[in-house]
Amino acid sequence: MRGHIILGVCLLILLLPAVPAEPKSAIKLTLVDTLEDSDIGIHAGKVSPNGLSVLMVGEEGYAHLVSAFHAEDRSQDIELNTARNAALQDVSWHPRGETALITGDMGVALRYSTENHAITTVNGSGGIAGLNMTAVEWRPAGDYAYFGASDGTLWKYSGGTGMEAITDTRSSAISDISCHRNENICVVATLNDGLAVLSTNHQITFLSGTGGETWIGVDCADPTLNECTGFASGLKTQTIRLDTIDVSESTTKDIRSMSMPEGDFTAVSRGHDGTTLIHLAPFSTIRHQPLISEAFAQIGSADATEWDPVVSGRSIEVVWENAHQEGFIITSFGNIVSFDSFEEEVEVGLVPMVIGVVVVISVPGVILGLIYMNSPFLQKKYYQWRGLKKK
Repeated sequence: MRGHIILGVCLLILLLPAVPAEPKSAIKLTLVDTLEDSDIGIHAGKVSPNGLSVLMVGEEGYAHLVSAFHAEDRSQDIELNTARNAALQDVSWHPRGETALITGDMGVALRYSTENHAITTVNGSGGIAGLNMTAVEWRPAGDYAYFGASDGTLWKYSGGTGMEAITDTRSSAISDISCHRNENICVVATLNDGLAVLSTNHQITFLSGTGGETWIGVDCADPTLNECTGFASGLKTQTIRLDTIDVSESTTKDIRSMSMPEGDFTAVSRGHDGTTLIHLAPFSTIRHQPLISEAFAQIGSADATEWDPVVSGRSIEVVWENAHQEGFIITSFGNIVSFDSFEEEVEVGLVPMVIGVVVVISVPGVILGLIYMNSPFLQKKYYQWRGLKKK
């Protein structure tokens, strides 16, 4: 009788649903300052190529430069005058670091110069007048930049020819653009039309099988790989294998899903040493390492809420690292949060999958073993089959 009770208890334990624990934060947070007393509405920001400055943009034409290493020091800030009231949505530094492009709603396309901190209108921007621009990215040669719009159109820009439309685009909003760090090949993410690749001669090819996801970002983080990674709503990632000879022959790997107790991707920033820092809501981050195709939790949302419920209730808009696990976060409100290493990163994604495989394999065996151990009839039949006598 006792054997049957033990068997029943074991079966109940095995059949309980597996609930993933909240990943512990790998970094500690400190609120070091806030840019303004009111909500600025930060939308994007990028670190300069020399790693010294961060250019941020936001609502009502807001543009601001802070020190990458001393973001808490307001004496090193540079307030920029864009002479625009429209929301600014994205920024991209020229590879040489002397200028940066800024784009936003109502066809805004601006050029920032580090020489005198002046902001001027981009040559030929009349062609995008009235369009809500969502993304901008220079390719590594620095000869062309790409602008994306909410109506799905793409535009190539150079100082000599100005703005020119790219053909064969689709109608879903461009959510992000990222270019390979060594090759003049770029990947475009759209909200509903999938991922696409741009060749060196500006030909666009949409990748089959990617149209069923909501893509919020893309990053070509590691310069040693001919790969980029797309990030989709639902905690999904997909690797794009770039064919550097014929970009139209580029392919994708299978979509992978990360396992997190809550939250979803909202944007991505470039991390230290060829990694991607994924922003999530509620307030949390994940580091994606394309070289080993793994992801690690950095900030857990529960830990962030316990640290500061007000700041953690705002969205993460900009993240950068000055060293591994050391850097700053800027929220949409304008809070400046520093972070540094706290403990080892906690792997997410693959571990739950491995555990699931082990459970699938082991559970039937354990159940059958327990049934056999508590059944004299089955034991007798086994010994008869083997031609043995039960001792």
